[in-house]
Amino acid sequence: MFFSLPTWALAIVIFGVVFLGCVVGAVLGQLHRDREERLREPLGIVQGAILGVVGLILAFGLTLAIDRYENRRAAVVDDANAIGSTYLRAQTLREPERTQSIGLLRQYGTLSLQLAHEVPDSGAMNRTVDAQTEVQRALWSLAGKALARAPQDTAPRLYVESLNEMIDQRTTRVSSLRNRIPSDVLALELVGSAIALALLTLYLELLGRGRVPIGLAAVLVGSLLFVTFDLDRPHRGLINVPAGPLVSLQHELAEPTAAAAP
Repeated sequence: MFFSLPTWALAIVIFGVVFLGCVVGAVLGQLHRDREERLREPLGIVQGAILGVVGLILAFGLTLAIDRYENRRAAVVDDANAIGSTYLRAQTLREPERTQSIGLLRQYGTLSLQLAHEVPDSGAMNRTVDAQTEVQRALWSLAGKALARAPQDTAPRLYVESLNEMIDQRTTRVSSLRNRIPSDVLALELVGSAIALALLTLYLELLGRGRVPIGLAAVLVGSLLFVTFDLDRPHRGLINVPAGPLVSLQHELAEPTAAAAP
């Protein structure tokens, strides 16, 4: 639900719900100002307990988002390394598999970089993943021919090993892009934060305190929620997974091969 929203719409939803909770609390506080003596103590206990629980939920959600973000960053680095290693070992193959494999690996690297700029589970991403799968099949076919031609040589065996790792790493990377925090957890964070701020506002209204601290608390909680939600939106929100390793790989693949054909 939250993943499909544009960034501006997500910000409006988060801050709108948070400030709505504050408004509801302020209105209730004004309506029950005459019952301040009876409500102050029990309400203070309840709002303190709920604030503590919501704080734990927010910390839990932020931890989940950061873990997934770091996994996606690591997957990009591992993917670039796997493609680079396979490209280097492809240079040690005999012709014609050598030239054909190098050309396909350059195409595969371009698709991998393209994947870094596409929204997960979108039609464009699915088409890119399908294109990579076709290139993988072609590379594996060439690797089988190279291995059958020289089953005792070391180069084809090492190349097949690297190619297998590259294929596995693509699966890991795509899975990390699709592994998001459940929407129920995010909704619980948002609603829980709004309720906690509503109770805090109600409590302060009963005490007749200023509203500036409530506004600051609402901005802080809303910003924390937005960062948590945005971290879980790779290539869509403000905090994106950097594609630097794949950009560097593209430059390496464009260079002339370092090793001559055997």
